[in-house]
Amino acid sequence: MINGRDHRIDFFRGLALVFIFWDHIPGNPLANLTVRNFGFSDAAEIFVFLAGYAAVLAYGKVARRDGWLVACVRILRRAWVLYVVHIFLLVLLMGIVFVANSHVETRDMIEEMGLYYFLGNPQQALVDELLLRFKPNLMDPLPLYILLLLGLPLVLPLLLRRAEYVVGLSVALYLLAPTFQWNLAAQEGGVWFFNPLAWQLLFILGGAVAINAQREQPPELRPLRRQPLFMLAAGYLLVCALIALSWRWPQVHDAFMPRVLSEWLYPISKTNLSPARLLHFLALAYCTARLLPNGPWVQSWLAQQSCRMGRYSLEIFCFGVLLAPLADMANALGDEHWAMQIFSALVGVGLMMLLALWLDWNKRLTRPVPVPAA
Repeated sequence: MINGRDHRIDFFRGLALVFIFWDHIPGNPLANLTVRNFGFSDAAEIFVFLAGYAAVLAYGKVARRDGWLVACVRILRRAWVLYVVHIFLLVLLMGIVFVANSHVETRDMIEEMGLYYFLGNPQQALVDELLLRFKPNLMDPLPLYILLLLGLPLVLPLLLRRAEYVVGLSVALYLLAPTFQWNLAAQEGGVWFFNPLAWQLLFILGGAVAINAQREQPPELRPLRRQPLFMLAAGYLLVCALIALSWRWPQVHDAFMPRVLSEWLYPISKTNLSPARLLHFLALAYCTARLLPNGPWVQSWLAQQSCRMGRYSLEIFCFGVLLAPLADMANALGDEHWAMQIFSALVGVGLMMLLALWLDWNKRLTRPVPVPAA
């Protein structure tokens, strides 16, 4: 690790934020480069897994140093901040969408964002917003993170001592949730798009990996091609990539996809984190960790920009949520020309990088200056 920190975590958190931003701009050509085009999982799995990794890494140290009660208070305080941010972010998003929709004549952005519920039922929508049940498009990850963070104090003590027990209970809940159709209620009789009873498994796995990463482990000396687990994971990723790419040509997909495999595989549920999605992400994370060890590559300029965005993931995520409808509006006003679509996507990422740079600079300015001893 460089300076005692695995900078790959920050790098991939920042990269996931860029992918989420690009995926949320309709018709964006750069969205064809994101991870969702080459397999079953997407940036949401990266975001939740690394959120669990970072949370357990940070609050686990607090629990060991100051005790569980202090860690619990800090977790609850962080969850409260996220809750307040969620409320204000939703208000800002609705304002931006309403203004953007008045300038776009070719599409109904209010309907695309799922905001007609607020216009038709403003009082109930406000209540549902406070209860985390009103979640327009782009807003689903933050309530999920809030709920997962609220549950962390319940499992943190056992997770630090016997992580395998917590993972086992998490797997059991993950399997039971879709079997008995357990989910939380959303607006208008719906359910959460990200079922927290299923997605908690990724959060817990991220925390377990963070605990395991702190232990000294002997390096693997065998070449990758002689490591059965790596070859199995790489083979699964290759099969997933071929299937995902075949979706672009339905006739080719129908001709070569075995019927038995189709019946087992589809539908690939994102709400309940389908096993195919979960296995794809785990294989992707494992192969990436083996192929890209922490090293000097994270010191390159582009990697540093991604790392900086990853260190301020909450601020950058919220900013990306607000930038997506603005980029969509700019594309609509530009007649959806590919040059405008690429320009708006790159400008959005540039603004996210500038915000991360400003937050980093502001943090350095507010850092107390040590007073030299007399």
